[in-house]
Amino acid sequence: MENISRRSFLFKASGIATIPFLWEKPQLILYNGNFLTVDPSMPKAQAVAIANDRLIAVGSNDEIKPLSGPFTKSIDLQGRTVVPGFIDAHCHFASSGRRHLTDIDCGLDSIEKIKMAVKKRAAKTPPGEWVYGFKYDDTKTKEGRYLSRKDLDEAAPNHPVIINHRGGHTNFVNSMAFVKAGVTEDVVDPPGGKFERENGKLSGRLLENASDVFPDRPKPTQENFVEGVALMSSLLAKSGITSAHDAGASTLDMKAYQDAYGRGELKTRVYALIRDGWIDRMIEAGVKTGLGNEWVKVGPMKTAIDGSISERTARLSTPYIGSNNDYGLLTSTPEELYQVCKKAHVNGWQIGVHSNGDVGIDITLSVYERLQKEFPRKDPRFRLEHCTVINEDLVKRIQALGAIPCPFSTYVYWHGEKMKYYGEDRLKNMFALRSFLDAGIKVTQTSDYPPGPYEPLMAIQSSVTRIDYTGKSWGTNQRVSVEEAIKIGTMHGAYASYEENKKGSITAGKYADMVVFNKDPTKVDPGTIMQLKIERTMAGGQWVYES
Repeated sequence: MENISRRSFLFKASGIATIPFLWEKPQLILYNGNFLTVDPSMPKAQAVAIANDRLIAVGSNDEIKPLSGPFTKSIDLQGRTVVPGFIDAHCHFASSGRRHLTDIDCGLDSIEKIKMAVKKRAAKTPPGEWVYGFKYDDTKTKEGRYLSRKDLDEAAPNHPVIINHRGGHTNFVNSMAFVKAGVTEDVVDPPGGKFERENGKLSGRLLENASDVFPDRPKPTQENFVEGVALMSSLLAKSGITSAHDAGASTLDMKAYQDAYGRGELKTRVYALIRDGWIDRMIEAGVKTGLGNEWVKVGPMKTAIDGSISERTARLSTPYIGSNNDYGLLTSTPEELYQVCKKAHVNGWQIGVHSNGDVGIDITLSVYERLQKEFPRKDPRFRLEHCTVINEDLVKRIQALGAIPCPFSTYVYWHGEKMKYYGEDRLKNMFALRSFLDAGIKVTQTSDYPPGPYEPLMAIQSSVTRIDYTGKSWGTNQRVSVEEAIKIGTMHGAYASYEENKKGSITAGKYADMVVFNKDPTKVDPGTIMQLKIERTMAGGQWVYES
């Protein structure tokens, strides 16, 4: 003990950041780097020492290199920049992985190309069986319009077809799909949904809950689930994401994550938001937020109150630009939202509510405020999934609750052409990182993939410049610095999962989750940040991606 105490004293005197078990020799030392640590006690460092899955020392080259033992591997970073592993605080990890394996990727630039892709898939599918597609985006096609029932009838007249919009809240179907679902022209719009019509006839576009009348997809095999997780995990690791919050996991997804972890195929830590439809079974089994290990953990209960930003179904207090009466949709009533959130809250669950428009956010905050008044809990860390269209009053209420907004981070850049439906004035209060930071709110970085691209470098560039892919600026009053954007994408994501003491910064004692860049993002033109190269990604002390 005397030797340990003396060692700890010497390290403390030198300024090196260590953890108590530093007498264990590191397996790996990274030196000669430019470490942007996101740790205010040591914002920059040159080197780190790693033992097992943890950082055991952070400091200068002269402080760290002597810690090397006979079996320590040392890597000269030659000045490369290293940041903490990125945390995507809202994406659809497991489901998008499966869809990459099973569905047509309709992220194409024309309706004709989508029709051809559907036709090819139908040719390989027995007549009468479903054909599925995803990632279609009307504004990314040269025609700039929605898929029609006629388009899909022409592509696959003998197959029911359902194409999911990239935003995830509307679907596009053909006539055979209506027949299979028993939907006729006199169908009535369900609560929280709409069957779009043109000239009195069903157009094939289904908004929100209107899709619920269609039969569930064929259940994938468990192997499909695991393969999807492994695929998506590799894609995320390549982009520098070391932790992801799955915004809608099922019990089968949880099993797939555990199986992938057991096989050594999970490269990304998972914090799983459990869909509200599973909450009764979870509570009955004694499960609640926080159950799991460092790789697969149960997160909040996830539910929703309104629609989508990219598909213009988010519930607003004033109409969308170009319309006198289109305010978007609520997908449940305030009382329904309260009841499902109450069930989770009193049983110890964190809660995340999909709330995009200012009306949806207002309703969600009212529910959270009511829960804390009636059933006060310490540090519930209520989450607002998306939290897009805000105002000064909403920011004050979020701050008072200590709630966590999880807005889209790549949307200004990627979805710029859709911003015209919101208008210049409204854009000043959308994806409002500056407003949140100035209020001391721990806002996170999210992609919502597939609705938005998952690359963190795009998120940083979008947040810093507020310039879309065409060069147009939107709501520049909400710009943040590069350093702030990195912190949002690391430490704040860790806070959103109660793991700020385990990850989110390059700090001794935390997981060795890091990303190596070829250049320093704080030193380049902000408009070129997404062009930086990710050379390596480390999770738990292991390289999970190397270019």
